[in-house]
Amino acid sequence: MGALTTVRFFAAFYVLLFHIWGGPGLAWTPRWFQTFASAGFTGVTFFFVLSGFIFVYTYADKPLTLRSFWRARLARIYPSYLLSLLVTAPLFFNIEFLKMFPEQAWATSHMGITALLNILMVQSWFPQTALTWNEVNWSVSVEIFFYSLFPWLRGPISRFSKRGLWRLGVGAWVISIVVAILYTLIAPDGPVPPNGDDHLLWIRVVTANPVARLPEFLIGLALGCWFVRGEHNRKLATPLVLAGVAAVLAGVAFRTSLPHAVQGTGLLAPAFAAIIAGLALRPRWIKWLEHPLLVLLGEASYVFYLLHSFILLLVCAVIYPDPSGVVGPGRVMLAVSLAIGISLLVHRFIDEPLRRKLRGQSPTKMELAGA
Repeated sequence: MGALTTVRFFAAFYVLLFHIWGGPGLAWTPRWFQTFASAGFTGVTFFFVLSGFIFVYTYADKPLTLRSFWRARLARIYPSYLLSLLVTAPLFFNIEFLKMFPEQAWATSHMGITALLNILMVQSWFPQTALTWNEVNWSVSVEIFFYSLFPWLRGPISRFSKRGLWRLGVGAWVISIVVAILYTLIAPDGPVPPNGDDHLLWIRVVTANPVARLPEFLIGLALGCWFVRGEHNRKLATPLVLAGVAAVLAGVAFRTSLPHAVQGTGLLAPAFAAIIAGLALRPRWIKWLEHPLLVLLGEASYVFYLLHSFILLLVCAVIYPDPSGVVGPGRVMLAVSLAIGISLLVHRFIDEPLRRKLRGQSPTKMELAGA
């Protein structure tokens, strides 16, 4: 599963491109690249689908106890999650800084409860706090919900027939799209531009609430059950990857024609599922994705994802600002390089040692796959 570990980094990097596009800016890049980067938030959908797939793959051939499961999961995610809160705390507790962002108004006046919800990793259940403190942590809050459901979903879903798994996957995707369309039609926030608006309350419910994002995880579970049964043809690997990539590019190309709620939830989940399935079948050409350096980047992708937004802000707006307000390629490349380098160091010297210590044992298949 080395290739799947590598593509985790690509997905995290895609999210970084989105934050550069929406923050420092990519005006110096070609228009097509700006369009591509503007859809980088869809990388989170890839993470959600991959989580379901890896969970089934990891526990398909061994018993699962709640204590060992939660110990492994918390050891995997909480040390780096807590570190991300610590390094971003100076900005979060700076009231004057928060006042610059209208979407942080509720957090500014309810600092204590907002901090507690973030520490407990339940901030995504409340739209006012979903994107507070270290904004990208909302997806970890969603993943915690998936973790809590997996031990109870694993057995029933594993007994589904092949047709039942298809129905689950397709049904979950349809539900995700229907919810997004209903939001668009009801318009509780009023008209929402294609690029979205984090100031709006109900869009956070649709795009950041754990229940709203559950269909993407269910698609991953269905895919994982299909894969571990071995009822597949390796000749499908390359066509699946190509079809998935083509669908993603089509979604990016036509994104401005689609409501933001549709884009920001499970629209591309089937495309990412196809890519994951194709790579898991290990066609011969993916050996380059299993290069040790790329796999290392994939292993550090969780830390990279948690810290990249803060490092971008720090480099481009605090340490190395441009008086003109225009952030050129030099500053962006410096920030990206620092994000990658710092993530590798944190993974090697902080995240990995703490995880091993908390687990008290060697890494599992899940860890080796980067989940």
